[in-house]
Amino acid sequence: MNKKVYIVGAGPGDPDFLTIRALNLIKSADVVLADDLIGDKIKALIPKEKFVNVGKKSSNLSQEEINRLIVKMARDGRVVVRLKGGDPFIFGRGSEEALYLKKSGIDFEVIPGITSAIAVPESVGIPITDRRITSTFTIITGHEKTEDSRINWKALVELGGTIVILMGVERLERNMNKLLEHGLDPTTPVSIIEKGLTDDERVVFGNVANISKIAKDENITAPAVIVVGRVVNLLR
Repeated sequence: MNKKVYIVGAGPGDPDFLTIRALNLIKSADVVLADDLIGDKIKALIPKEKFVNVGKKSSNLSQEEINRLIVKMARDGRVVVRLKGGDPFIFGRGSEEALYLKKSGIDFEVIPGITSAIAVPESVGIPITDRRITSTFTIITGHEKTEDSRINWKALVELGGTIVILMGVERLERNMNKLLEHGLDPTTPVSIIEKGLTDDERVVFGNVANISKIAKDENITAPAVIVVGRVVNLLR
């Protein structure tokens, strides 16, 4: 008999930011399939006999293979938690997995998680909005390839709000250049929060013109949240 699959957001990395629902499901599930971005302290909450690593870098599984594995485990009669960093529907391929489950006739439920796009900046004193500065914010992926970008950089700059970039360290210089090319003031403040809400957290500050060099000099690595806008310096 098929069992249910729970697509669960694990939040930004610290167990204190897990929802109660997420924690209860982790404890009660028969198996937990976890991504690479799940924090070590959260992984420590998962009994070893339940833990299955499906991170693309560490397990070498493709998305299609992960999809099939989730379905197989559910059809084997196991309650499955598919644990994903942050919120599963924000650049987490959670919607792809949900669609695959739907097409496969597997019952599923999505458990929202606290997205790092908001929680991580807030934790270091960067408000995403402030009525005196901006009433809008946009979350974009920084991992797009140049040739097939779906981001309207011109509209993004013209909107004038806070820009939060996820998965953007590798293509940081390219993304900053895109903003400059479309008219963003080069002195616009930027902050990068590396490994936010973990013991290894680091924060650097700069502006659109110099943040790429600063990040390189400081050897900033993923995962990191990049915030662009005047709110960056509001509480400094």
